[in-house]
Amino acid sequence: MYDRIYNFAAGPSQLPLEVLEEISKDLFNYHGSGMSVMEMSHRSKDYLAIFEEVKATIKRIMNIPDNYQILFIQGGATEEFSAIPLNLLKKGKADYIITGNFSKKAAEEAKKYGEINIAYDGKEDYVHIPSQNELKLSDDADYVYICANNTVYGTEWQNYPKTRDIPLVADMSSDICSKVIDINDFGLIYAGCQKNFGIAGLGLVIIRDDLLYDNGITKPVLMDYRIQAKNDSMYNTPNTFAIYVLGLVAKWIENKGGIKELQKINEKKARLLYDIIDNSDFYKGHADKDSRSNMNITFALPDKELDELFVKEATKAGMVSLKGYRTVGGIRASIYNAMPIEAVEKLANFMKNFEKEHK
Repeated sequence: MYDRIYNFAAGPSQLPLEVLEEISKDLFNYHGSGMSVMEMSHRSKDYLAIFEEVKATIKRIMNIPDNYQILFIQGGATEEFSAIPLNLLKKGKADYIITGNFSKKAAEEAKKYGEINIAYDGKEDYVHIPSQNELKLSDDADYVYICANNTVYGTEWQNYPKTRDIPLVADMSSDICSKVIDINDFGLIYAGCQKNFGIAGLGLVIIRDDLLYDNGITKPVLMDYRIQAKNDSMYNTPNTFAIYVLGLVAKWIENKGGIKELQKINEKKARLLYDIIDNSDFYKGHADKDSRSNMNITFALPDKELDELFVKEATKAGMVSLKGYRTVGGIRASIYNAMPIEAVEKLANFMKNFEKEHK
């Protein structure tokens, strides 16, 4: 019915086909309103109904308690590198755990606003997620920061750090809603939506009420979480279409049986690829086995020429964006929630056949 390929990109990534069909159906005339969602006033009755349903669905599927606020931010995830220290620094100190490219960038940005203690740094070889006893946490930090999943290197936190009474802040751009988490373990989580939860141009912030305090720091109005919360993310015109798509993806997750069921599927998809890597002397996985991501599978072939040929042949077979990040090389298969298991099975079979032909 559709002449589509499988997009294994780290982001923007593949959307569920059911969501695309719903968007297509509603694009010109949303539910008899006579207009597209893109044309609606964000204050209109029709759009406010969409907006409230999006928040309600997110709250249901993620089991978000009443003492947390859901905010929609237009700067994507990178804006939060600045917004988090501007809002959460109270005593002026925070702990950052650097396990990859984006946590490193976040720490560099936060240093503009306060004293940043690097509680762990994987340096340039980010293949490992640290254990609790590897962390050098402060007793007086305002918050502890992690990136939950590292798209570049293919690592993911399996056990989040224990931070006592200090709020844990997590960038979950790449694994939000891919596995069950307890929101109560975090003071704040955020995500750029274009990987696992929607389309580019929208950031989601979930913040505990007690962190919406006045810390005395002057900040841009759109980076002020208190103002965003007070105005229900509508201090200015929000990204109305991206929020609508986010709601469709959230409903799709719910209709699939929720995050618990998707986690089972995601683990099965990852095992299909990791089993090939682990039982091969042709493919070499990048990340430590106990640190591996279920969202971004990274590996390399015996030489760069074979890496390039693998990507070229996979593209011909209808599987695109498998080239690894430029600083890591090799292959990266991003298999987010929307990637169907049959696509991963196709990639697994391709890997087996490619090894037979080129070993």
